[in-house]
Amino acid sequence: MAKTVTPATARGERTRQKLLSAAEEEFGENGFYSASISNITRRAGVAQGTFYIYFESKEEILRALVAHMSREMRRAQSEATAHCNNRIEAERAGFRRFLRFALEHRNLYRIVMQSQFVDRAVHRDYYDTLLRGYERRIADAQGRGEVRAGDPRALAWALIGMAYFFGMRYASWEGRLPDEAAIETVLDFMEAGLRPESP
Repeated sequence: MAKTVTPATARGERTRQKLLSAAEEEFGENGFYSASISNITRRAGVAQGTFYIYFESKEEILRALVAHMSREMRRAQSEATAHCNNRIEAERAGFRRFLRFALEHRNLYRIVMQSQFVDRAVHRDYYDTLLRGYERRIADAQGRGEVRAGDPRALAWALIGMAYFFGMRYASWEGRLPDEAAIETVLDFMEAGLRPESP
């Protein structure tokens, strides 16, 4: 069983976060199998023994990193959509925020993709967690009449897919945000698919 360490002090939490940030760089640049704990600690600026206070292995820090990046992405999108008046406004704001997050964390795609070869459950949980929240919000919006009727899970998967591949195309591959015209094309398509049908 992997250990779960919750740092008892703010300093300990800062050290753990430094290790996670260093692992994000190391795994993203070198790949999981070529990455090393010594490189992670060097990037983090801590002694190698410090690593083992928080994580038992390279596999464990990858699992923790995938969960951490998932939480950070969902937090960023929640903040971006908190003041939206309806679901379609939230979809527009959330899509834009995801593209910025993917650009800020260009290694996100590589890390999540690599995780399936280390721990398939962690890889699947990344998407399942995202889907559950998304599906619930779509269903709630349908109940308020803001989104057309239909399978909320299918709608959530479709929206996730659009954001995923758009982010990969621009943020991950090219290191830039899409042109505004391209963003608006996708958002208009998304809105047309979500807008409730006229009586």
